[in-house]
Amino acid sequence: MASSIDLTRQPRTAVIFPGQGSQAVGMLQELSEIYPQIQQTFAKASELLEVDLWAICQDESKLAMTEFTQPALLAASIAIWRILQPTFIDPESQSSSPTSFKLPKPLFLAGHSLGEYSALCAAGVIRFEDAIPLVYKRGQLMQQAVAETSTAMAAVLGLEDQCVVTLCERTCDLIEGAVVNAANFNSPGQVVISGNKLGVDNVIENVQTTGKKAIPLKVSVPSHCALMQSASAALAQELEKITFFEPTIPVIQNRNARAETDTAAIKQALIEQLSEPVLWSQTMNILADKQIALLIECGSGNVLSNLAKRQAQPIISYPTDKPMRLDKLFKELS
Repeated sequence: MASSIDLTRQPRTAVIFPGQGSQAVGMLQELSEIYPQIQQTFAKASELLEVDLWAICQDESKLAMTEFTQPALLAASIAIWRILQPTFIDPESQSSSPTSFKLPKPLFLAGHSLGEYSALCAAGVIRFEDAIPLVYKRGQLMQQAVAETSTAMAAVLGLEDQCVVTLCERTCDLIEGAVVNAANFNSPGQVVISGNKLGVDNVIENVQTTGKKAIPLKVSVPSHCALMQSASAALAQELEKITFFEPTIPVIQNRNARAETDTAAIKQALIEQLSEPVLWSQTMNILADKQIALLIECGSGNVLSNLAKRQAQPIISYPTDKPMRLDKLFKELS
């Protein structure tokens, strides 16, 4: 279990941003009735895309479309970030926050897959006005890359990381036409695989022979696998159109589980991220090694907070997507 937080001193804090799979119909509805930042952020995102993104969040079939899922989740994360941002105080400073609530200023940011764009936006690396159209385009490129391919993803439970990697490699070597990779190293004993249906189905069968579980996931595109290489090349061209700035808060990126400061390196990590695995367990280990005692999940759902409990070095994590959850964060830490 995660250790308790010493509330007599400001805990070292990081903010984490969820990716695809965290979306839910009607997400942030309750928060939107209390905090104007929600509707303001979605209104701007809708203006940028020339669609009603908030209405799409109420439509299950449209929200499931990757090109809409991605900007919707980014808008949700940044809207909550805008609620939290005025409450952050520097642990070394005695200055008061402009609100009655005070939270420790995060020392690091990180985002899972798509969530990395939210983290970079929060850190000032990418402007929100650039990030929303960028992830919309990213979703389109991902869908186009597999438009004529039957694809799948699955969560493998109970096997060591290297065992899953080996199963994927053997499947590709032994079965003609099979494409499957380890896509997300989420926590010890949980690895998501991604590829074409032939490859993923064969790995699932092999996992089941070991007595472990492999659960197919409902996704529209197979993220972080070799099938995304054409999308990576196209994304590189899109990234060249956008100005990147140095991060105001270090962002630990998925590709190498490290915080880059050079904008060219940040862009390259985003390009490679699309077809390479998400090193989330490694990211969580780095945060633990940096003595981070508190995580704030900034966005829809609580997927990352649940994963934080399962890490080799668990860290207490607070989700923030509902008034009750946000109130708990403020009351316990202010």
